[in-house]
This record gives sequence, structure tokens and C-alpha cells, in this order.
Amino acid sequence: MTTTPARPTSRARTSPPLPAPPRPDAPGRSGYARLPQLAGRAFLPVAFLARLPFSMLTIGTLLLVSSTTGSVAIGGLASAATALGTALGGPTQGALADRVGQRRVLLVAVPVATLAVLGLVLAASAPGATAAVLAAAAVTGASAPQVGPLARVRWLRLAADEPRTVEAAMSYESTADEVSFVLGPALVGVLASAGSPQVAVLVAAGGIAVFGTAFALHPTARATLHAPATSSDAGTGTGTTSAATDTVGTLALVRREAVVLVGMLAMGLLFGGTQAALTALARDAGVPGSAGLVYAVMGVGSAVTALSVVALPRRWGLRSRWITFAAGLVAGTVALVLAAASGSLTAVVVAVAATGLFVGPVMVTVFTVAGERAPAGRTASAMTLVASANVVGVAVGASGGGALADAVSTTTAFWLPVVAAVLLVATGVSLTSRPQGERRAGDDERERVV
Repeated sequence: MTTTPARPTSRARTSPPLPAPPRPDAPGRSGYARLPQLAGRAFLPVAFLARLPFSMLTIGTLLLVSSTTGSVAIGGLASAATALGTALGGPTQGALADRVGQRRVLLVAVPVATLAVLGLVLAASAPGATAAVLAAAAVTGASAPQVGPLARVRWLRLAADEPRTVEAAMSYESTADEVSFVLGPALVGVLASAGSPQVAVLVAAGGIAVFGTAFALHPTARATLHAPATSSDAGTGTGTTSAATDTVGTLALVRREAVVLVGMLAMGLLFGGTQAALTALARDAGVPGSAGLVYAVMGVGSAVTALSVVALPRRWGLRSRWITFAAGLVAGTVALVLAAASGSLTAVVVAVAATGLFVGPVMVTVFTVAGERAPAGRTASAMTLVASANVVGVAVGASGGGALADAVSTTTAFWLPVVAAVLLVATGVSLTSRPQGERRAGDDERERVV
């Protein structure tokens, strides 16, 4: 059970109070109403606004570089560099957060990311500075604060003894992600239309600086602090820490979360493939600007159903949920292929909406499984690894879907999300029970808030 040890009186006078400690589930005290009680009312809007700039940067980078260089290809490379940077930097942030706490990591990442975005704007405006553009994009992705995964870690600590509240928190976080990835691109479109892509990207930089700092300084960051994991925690038994030990621990974590990582990679593949296919479809229909709006329909349905996951009966296990919802994605993506083949944009919108109904529950389930399988003291590492797998999947799906649309046909590109959904079902079927042995004597003590 997560507890808050007594503090000396002198420190209590100078340290801000922690949010309310977790309490066992009880009628009327679990679910969504419990979230602001645990974290404080300000945390929900702060965490949401802090993740919004990241959703703006993906399309903002593409628009910025494409418009300033006159090359969509270079814009695509910059977007891919951002994704690659996130794939490498995200897990690094998570590992450091497990070791020294989220606040220290974020207070470094936020200014670095802000400066990297400013550098990207400057590099993009300089003629022939492709290398500098790609480097700035990669640093931007690597340093972008991992707000979503780290917020999930805070909820897992704060609601450690409240399973129903944990489900509500994971549902809320998935909904917040979906809404941010609908609003972010829309906000970029408005700012780019009213001003320029540079304005949109600079607004994102300002959001990182302001709301990223607020997220870092929020008192919930203290709830994730614990005694630093030693090499014995990683299975070496030496009682010392080293780079080699960290590598061994990371590899062990990847093995433990392998099924989850493949599942989230498949989700990213579905997202990226769908985005590329819809972009090609809108282009063929002569309404290229509608691709983002059609894709946003998926996010709306996903957000609604993600919130409903908390109402599902506890006896319905995570493995069964995973398989059922992933099967729904298979049906939805197949319907999307048929709608695209019919040439009816209305039918495509309906199919996208139907597919989105299953996206939210799958995301909630996958992140919940990741949290349960994470060993003590490595939750941030696990969450950022899973989030990075999604980013990689989106990059692969977007590039692969675009290549299929150009080389074969737009309808063929829609088969990529079907393959991704089938892979997601397969990973759900292969999911076994939670790995044994991660909770050893002393782990509960290390998990206590300090």
C-alpha cells in the first residue's frame, strides 16, 4: 500500500502539501469524481494543456518545413526525424524519471525542447540548411516532455490501492490524448491560416515552456519519488548501479513488456496508415483539406468510448477486453476498405467513426496492461517505452501508407490498417498473465512516497 511517511515538523512548514493520499475503493469515492480529489483540481487542465503542444508539433513541423523549403519530401523527413527523436528520447526520459524523479527530468526537458523548436524555426528559414532542420527536428522530438506517459505514472502511484480509480484515470488519460490529437492539428491549421506555419510552431514552443513547466512543478510530481533502484532490482544482485546495469534492466523491461510494445506498435501502424490513406483519398476527391477533419471523427468516437471503460465489469479480464476490442478494429478497418472502394466519402466517414469506437478501449487496455506488467520502480520507463512504440508505429504507418497509395492505389493503402488490427488481435491472444516475481520483499517500501 502506498503511504506517506511522517515528515519532520520543520520540513512540513516549507514543503507544499501532497495531494490526498490514496484510499481503498469505496462507494462514491472511486471513478472520475475521485481524480481531482487525489491530484488536485488544477492537475487535470495543466496536464491536458501540457500535452497539447506535442500534438501540434507533428503536423506543425511538416507544414513549416514544407512551406519554407518548398519540398514536401524534406517536410516528411523532418517529421520522421521528430518521430525518431521521440522514440529514442521518450524512454530515456522515463528511465531518468524512475531514477531521479519526474520534476528534475522535466525541468531540463522543457527548456531544451523550447530552444529546439526555436532552432527548428530558424533552421527552416535558412536556405540549404536541411541538415540543421533535421537535427533540430530530432532534438525537438527527443526533448519533448512525455506528459501523457508521466501523467499515467502519477495516477498509478496516487491511486495504487484503488483499482477502479486507476481504470478511470487510464480512461481519462486516453481520452485526453485523443482530444489533444484532434485539437492540436486543428489549432495548427487555424494559426497557419490566420498567420503562418511559423506562428503555429512558435505557439507550440510557448505552450511547452509555460504548461510543461507547470506540469513539472505540480505537487503530484512528488508522488512518483521513491528510493533509487539498485542493480539488485534489475536482477544483478551486485547492489551497485552502472551503465551496463541500466542496459540490462532496460532489456529486461523490454522483454517483460514485449507483447504490449508490439500491440502499441500495431496501434501506431493503424493510426499512421489511416492518416496516409485518408490523405490520399481526400486528394483524389479534390478536397485535400478535409483529410484532417475526417480523421478527427475517429478521435471523437474514441474519446467517448474510452471514458466508458471504467463502467465495464471487473470480471471481464484485460486479455479478453484486448481481443474483443481489437476484433472490433478489424471489423471497422475492413469496413473502411469497402467504403473507400465504393468511392463514397460519406461511407468513409461512417466507417472511420465506427472504427474509432474501438480505438479508445484498446488504448486504455494496453496502457493498463503495461502498468500492471511494469516492475517496481520502472513504471515511467515502461509507459514511455509504450508511448514511443506508438510513435514509431505512426511513422512507419504514415510512410508505408503513403507509399502504397502512390505506388499501387488509395484503396490498397487502406489495407495497412487492417493488417495492423489483425496484428493487434494476435498480440492480445498471445498475452499471458502478469509476469511473476516483480514484487519482491522491499518493493512496497521503495514504492512509498517520500
